[in-house]
Amino acid sequence: MLESILKRVEYTREKMIQSATEKGVSNLETIRLSEELDQLLNEFQHLENIVMNVLE
Repeated sequence: MLESILKRVEYTREKMIQSATEKGVSNLETIRLSEELDQLLNEFQHLENIVMNVLE
C-alpha cells in the first residue's frame, strides 16, 4: 500500500513540475496537482505512522 502511494506521489510530483514549467505556478492545473500531491503525502504519512505504531 505504501509503495502504491509512493508511485502516485512521484507521478503527481512530475506532472505538477511539468505543469508549473509549461503553464506557471499560478495555473489552475498546477494548483490542483499541488493540492493532490499534498493530499497524497498526508495519506502516506498517516499510513506510515500506523505501520510504525504496529511495529512498536
